[in-house]
Amino acid sequence: MHSSTMSPDREKLARFADTLADVTDAMAMTYFRKPLDVERKADLSPVTQADRAIEALMRERIAERFPAHGILGEEHENTRLDAAHVWVLDPIDGTKSFVSGMPTFGTLIACLSDGVPELGVISIPPTGERWVGLRGGGAALNGKVCKTSGVTRLADATLYTTTPDMFDETGSARFEALSKKVGMRRFGGDCYAYGLLASGHVDLVLEMNLQPYDYMALVAVVEGAGGVITDWNGKALGLQSDGRVIAAASAALHAEALEVMA
Repeated sequence: MHSSTMSPDREKLARFADTLADVTDAMAMTYFRKPLDVERKADLSPVTQADRAIEALMRERIAERFPAHGILGEEHENTRLDAAHVWVLDPIDGTKSFVSGMPTFGTLIACLSDGVPELGVISIPPTGERWVGLRGGGAALNGKVCKTSGVTRLADATLYTTTPDMFDETGSARFEALSKKVGMRRFGGDCYAYGLLASGHVDLVLEMNLQPYDYMALVAVVEGAGGVITDWNGKALGLQSDGRVIAAASAALHAEALEVMA
C-alpha cells in the first residue's frame, strides 16, 4: 500500500476513492439514528433517502473527476458499463442495520479496470474504520497494513454471515454443513465482517443473493490482506457472478470450506 509502488494512475484513483469515502461517511452520519422515511424495494429490502442522496453525491463527484468512467450503483441508473474503468458503489451496505441504529453498516467503493477490481474501499462511518485494498498492492486499515489471520483449518475458524434469512433451502443446507465444522459461527456484520476478516478477527464469511455492488469492493481488500474470495464454485467474482460469495483467511481454509459444501 506504499504510494511509491503504485502507478500514478492507481495512486490517483486510490486518493480519489479515499476522499470520496470521507465525504460519504460524513453524509451518512448526518442521517444515522435520525427519523427516516423507509421504503421497500421490489425485493422487500429497505431503502432510505440517505441511500439515494449519498449515491447521487458519489456519482456527481465521479462524473466531475472521471467523466469517461462508468458507474454501477444500487439506487440509480447504471452508466457506461462498457468503459475501461467502472466504479461500483453501495452508498449504505447494510441498510437494515442503518435503519435500526446498528453501527455496522458501511459504504462500499470499487473501481474496476477491464472488469477486474483495481481497488476496493470498505468504510464504516460510525467506527471510523476504513479498509482500502489495491490489486497486487496489499490492504490497509486506516493507513496501516492489515493481514488475515492465516487460519488454515475449519475447526479453528470463526464463520460469519449477515443473516440465515439470506439463504434458500440449498444454501441453508450448505451453510449448516459448514457451521458444523467450524470453531464458532456468528451472525450480522454486512460488509463489516469482510473488513474484520482482512484484519484477522474473522476467518470465513459465507453469503448468497448478493449484488455486484455488495461484493466487488470486498475483492481487493480481502485479497490484498492475503485472503481468498470467490463464488461458491471457486471462481473469481465479476459483474456477472451469481451472488454466492465465500471469503476465507487462507487458500487452505477456502479449499476445505468448498469441499465441505460440495
